[in-house]
Amino acid sequence: MNSADSISQRQQAQTAPSLPFRLKQNGRQSRIKSSLRKVLRNRVKSRAKKCCATPICNCVVCGGENVGKTQLLASLTNKLPKPENFRGSTIACETYQDKDLQWTDTPGIVRESETSATRASIEEIHGADRVMLVARADRAAEELPPLLTTIAGKPGFVTLTFHDHLTAENTVQTEALSASLGVPVFLVNARKLKSSEAAAIRSTASGPREKLTYFPQTPPTQLPFLSSGKEQHETRFERAVSIPPVALLFLFLPAILSIVYTNRFADWLYTPLARLLEPALASVSTWPALPGALIGGNYGLLAMFPFLVLYAIPTILVFSAILAIYKSTGLIDRISVALHPLIRPIGLGGRDLVRVVMGFGCNVPAIVSTRSCHSCSREACVSAISFGSACSYQLPATLAVFAAASMPGLGLIYLAVLAFTTLIYLRFTTPKVLRLATNSLLIPSNNSLSTLSWRPVWRETIGSLKQFVIMAFPVFVILCFAAAFLDWLGILAGFAQAIAPALALFNLPGEAATAVVLGAIRKDGIAIGLLDHVDGTLKVALASPGQVLTAVYLAGVLLPCLVTLFTTVREMHWKFAAKLCARQMTWAAGFAIIIAWTGALFF
Repeated sequence: MNSADSISQRQQAQTAPSLPFRLKQNGRQSRIKSSLRKVLRNRVKSRAKKCCATPICNCVVCGGENVGKTQLLASLTNKLPKPENFRGSTIACETYQDKDLQWTDTPGIVRESETSATRASIEEIHGADRVMLVARADRAAEELPPLLTTIAGKPGFVTLTFHDHLTAENTVQTEALSASLGVPVFLVNARKLKSSEAAAIRSTASGPREKLTYFPQTPPTQLPFLSSGKEQHETRFERAVSIPPVALLFLFLPAILSIVYTNRFADWLYTPLARLLEPALASVSTWPALPGALIGGNYGLLAMFPFLVLYAIPTILVFSAILAIYKSTGLIDRISVALHPLIRPIGLGGRDLVRVVMGFGCNVPAIVSTRSCHSCSREACVSAISFGSACSYQLPATLAVFAAASMPGLGLIYLAVLAFTTLIYLRFTTPKVLRLATNSLLIPSNNSLSTLSWRPVWRETIGSLKQFVIMAFPVFVILCFAAAFLDWLGILAGFAQAIAPALALFNLPGEAATAVVLGAIRKDGIAIGLLDHVDGTLKVALASPGQVLTAVYLAGVLLPCLVTLFTTVREMHWKFAAKLCARQMTWAAGFAIIIAWTGALFF
């Protein structure tokens, strides 16, 4: 054996582990493998439990507006809904978990154009899903025929609400209606649902596939409809609300008063809250540049925090309560019927007008509230809010600019121009199907008003606030950081310099570009870009009323603010948000050019 071999053997002997060490190492490996096997077994068990806990049946609930769908599902499940979209569709809906059953509540059908939208939504749901068709028992003759074509050939059953509006003889009529349709028909009072009725509905909704009953492909020409057994008499108040000017008054007056007083309340608390935040902002100002800009500065989280707390949250609470009261009493149906002939040519409905007015408080909760719209009408409603609703930041900033220019009378002119251009914008951008004369309402014109129930009002208000906190609040925080970061990088100032030459098209000086850019970030950027906060005068040379009006209109309408934009992305889709921005920018620029050069002719 040569020396090289002996050296190699000695090295192997030194590096080879001893027998006790090998045994110890093998024992450790076996324990690790055993632990891994236990972890895998636990994961398999947990997944199996989750699979078992997954609802075995998804029952889709569809029907007209204000027929008691939400109240019925709340009574069945005793839970708040979870907002989400249909699988494979863009229709917003609400789901209720009920043990091994999931209820999917679709938006109520109000107009003829929405029946096809509901049909398309139901077609997107695969498997053995069932449909619960909900209608008012005392209005079944008007509500059932158009709804039956929507769910033709689908497995399901019918639930008729407002049982308390009927007489005792209707049990036989219910059985006759069930025999004619070939599906079970339940007659209930959604507000006072009996346990036996709830059990029967659950049993039918979650029954085995072989026991399913199907709606007829061709609805019968004649159905044995229920009748209230008593003559309906309109009250003076119901007749008054059916008059369009009175309906407009009931629609706008509570909304305007709410905006005024919620904004006054916010203004009253703004100064004390700002004082509370002053020490924190002073401390943040000593931080390094980037962290200080993200938390403080003009767009940081602390600087924007009062907007969310004082303006957005009170607005969504008040407007959600107003809308819930109108829905609970049936007043919104009366208003919709009265105003439909007037606003159908621009593609909106009565409920859409409520949301547009709601946007004058804050665009974000108004857009969140459009979840109860169908996709075809939701896009039109969001477009109207984005273009024509001057929020509680935009409107005061606009009026402040007019006051600084010694032209306070421009305030009313601005609102008139904004309303007129919004009507033109909607007339040419909303889907044609919404503007057709055949797009009639599917709700009866003589619906009697109901007694106000505070329980559904409270439930809907809290549900709206929950949706806002879950969906809009994270977007708000992210956008605060994004806007502050862009400001810190100098990108916002760069944008202002880039578009300054283009403002000659609008008969405006290049210095007004800052207001246009800042207005796209936050709507009070109009005042930040145009006002000198030291002496309260204009810091941009705007010589005529036409220039002042053009600058304010362009900065306020050219683009939605970032919070509104990203709420739209989250609620709808980024493609729709991009199309909305491009379309709004084009129309707003065109209107601003007309305003600018028309003003130049007269001033």
